[in-house]
Amino acid sequence: MTSGKKVFGEPVCLLQEGDLWVFSKPSGMCTHPAHGEEGEDLLAWARRACGAPASLAPVHRLDRETSGLVMCSADPEQRGSMSLWFRDGEVNKTYLALVYGETRTKGTINRALADARRGKPLEAVTRYKRLEVLLERASLLRVTPETGRKHQIRRHLQGIGHSIVGDTRYPPPRWRALPGFPGRLWLHALEMNLPDGRTLEAPLSEELVAHLRLLRGDQEEQATVVTKEEDAEDSSKGA
Repeated sequence: MTSGKKVFGEPVCLLQEGDLWVFSKPSGMCTHPAHGEEGEDLLAWARRACGAPASLAPVHRLDRETSGLVMCSADPEQRGSMSLWFRDGEVNKTYLALVYGETRTKGTINRALADARRGKPLEAVTRYKRLEVLLERASLLRVTPETGRKHQIRRHLQGIGHSIVGDTRYPPPRWRALPGFPGRLWLHALEMNLPDGRTLEAPLSEELVAHLRLLRGDQEEQATVVTKEEDAEDSSKGA
């Protein structure tokens, strides 16, 4: 279960070109001030730690629980033109997600999602590719949303029976414990390909890297145990 309050590490300023600022946001930190939320948000941190101007504002959304790339701009005109890239689907976004269960090797989720603000379902498309299966209990996915609905990836993956590990808002039907659970939503905004030809990337958060290392280690250990058991069985048959 996630606490919803803990911030997992410090943000990192990945790029600053003129009025454009790109950050890697940690899980647990809001991008901008939010009503009723305590703690320093990303914009406040950028002004304090990096000397960013007061006019700095985000170009797009990223959930508090999700870590990874956030683009900001101090220039309203630049911010407006870049936000149109996102609205019109011109930015190719890639996320890494660890989900419960063994998914198909790849798939496309094409299912409209309810939008409370507009009062009607909106078209939503998410593609995914399985990178590996861990402990026969979880799948590491490379996810590329083609539309940008609220909580789209989380809702779509829950809808196909593979909720994201640590997602208390869109949980699986029943919880399955994973060794070394890092205590946060296992979703990271990894990469953006912009229409101007630039590619931005935020390295996977340290706590997620450590969790993968632990799961892979447990998997190798289990495989070694199975191999030893098989060898012992073969030896007994040959005796």
